[in-house]
Amino acid sequence: MSNVLIVTSSLRGKSNSDILANKVMEGAKEAGHKVEVISLKGKSIKFCIGCFNCVNTGECILKDDVKEMMLKVKNADTIVFVTPIYYYEMSGQLKTFLDRMNPLYDSDYKFKNVYMVSCAWDTDPKTPSRALTGLEGWVECFERAKLVDSIFFGGLNEAGEALEKPDALKSAIEFGRNLK
Repeated sequence: MSNVLIVTSSLRGKSNSDILANKVMEGAKEAGHKVEVISLKGKSIKFCIGCFNCVNTGECILKDDVKEMMLKVKNADTIVFVTPIYYYEMSGQLKTFLDRMNPLYDSDYKFKNVYMVSCAWDTDPKTPSRALTGLEGWVECFERAKLVDSIFFGGLNEAGEALEKPDALKSAIEFGRNLK
């Protein structure tokens, strides 16, 4: 089975994103995958400054918590990015994290399968479309990788509200079971 890394990006306590990420993890473990969840909450993640030192050396010059997390991304077979949708886009912390993965571009990264789990107050199925487009752009930079699937959970606003949605929890578990 796969080595799965789930990256959750909500900064809110009792976040619906974290609840759903844990259910995806539960399903992935049931399917026999090795799973690790990392949260961007509480991490120091500086903005990419566009110096391209990483292109020349494979190392980012910024000193923060990204280096350790980048190694986990590099060594995962499957990555699941989990984000709340803010103003019809992925969270800023996830976008900043993706920008900082630039040193992986010319590396011997292992990930091939990328997924997105998103949630928002809005229930329109088109709500995550811009976030998906952003993630697709990132995935296209890694020619051995592909965006395999995504799932959206609408109608979640209050912290912890996902716990009151048994259908959403079941869907997240099933999504995890179907990871490649």
